[in-house]
This record gives sequence, structure tokens and C-alpha cells, in this order.
Amino acid sequence: MAWWRALVVAAVVSAAARPSEGTAEVMSHVSVHFGKALQECREESGLTEEMMEEFHHFWREDFEVVHRELGCAIICMSTKLSLLDDNTRMHHDNMDEYVKSFPAGEVLSKRMVEMIHTCEKKYDDIADDCERVVKIAACFKADCQAAGIAPEMAMLEVVMEKY
Repeated sequence: MAWWRALVVAAVVSAAARPSEGTAEVMSHVSVHFGKALQECREESGLTEEMMEEFHHFWREDFEVVHRELGCAIICMSTKLSLLDDNTRMHHDNMDEYVKSFPAGEVLSKRMVEMIHTCEKKYDDIADDCERVVKIAACFKADCQAAGIAPEMAMLEVVMEKY
């Protein structure tokens, strides 16, 4: 009878783990694709080569999202992908569709929009767009890590080969 309980517990744990793994994989696709626009935005945003290299480690736990230039680069990349409205805030519908455009993106799209919007509200009083966006990015990263949906570096490297 104990083997039956162990099997049920294993099945429940396995089922509970899969949604998080799936959303982390989707987040990997979104991150890698989004990051492809970085080179185009490097000069426009004032990112140094060093900062640009650091950006590739965005999801590492020890990477601190603090440079104003990173916020400027995120604005540039988001603009190129039509993910911002005229007030430099997230365009909810476009972000939702963008995330859904990746394999299994519908699993994460609504949640990602909600998470970013929650972070936007926290920093809405910051007038400087680049400063505000870098704070939003740091908030979003922390929330993703806390929720267990931040991609791991190994996962990102595998996805990079697809793009």
C-alpha cells in the first residue's frame, strides 16, 4: 500500500512542477527573441560593450538590473516590437499577442502582462522613462524568480540555437 501512496505523491509533484517548467521554457523563447533587438539598440541607448555583455546574463540571480542605459535599451527593443504605447507603457494587447506567438505562449501571456503591469504601477511616479523601465525590469525579474518562471541559463542557451 505504501508504494501506491508514493506513486500518487510522485504524480502530484510531477504535475505541479510541469506548469512552472513550461512557463520558464516559454520565458526563454520570449527573452531570447526580445534580446535579438539589443544590437540594433546598443548605440541608441548608450549601452557600453560591457553593459551589453552583462545584459546577456539578465536572468542570472547575481545580475543586478540597475543601469539606466539598460532601461533605455529595453524601451528601444520594445518599441521595435510594438510593445509600448505612446506613453512608454506596456501595450497590453500587443504584449499578449507577442508572448502567444511563441511555442506554448498562451500558457504565459496573461500572467506575464499582469506581472509587468503590477511592476509598472509600482514605479509609475518616476518621470524619467529609462529609469522607470529599468526599475520595472528589475521588479519583473524578481517576481519571475519568486514565481519559479525565470528561465535558467542552460535553457536560454538551448533556445538561442533556435533563433
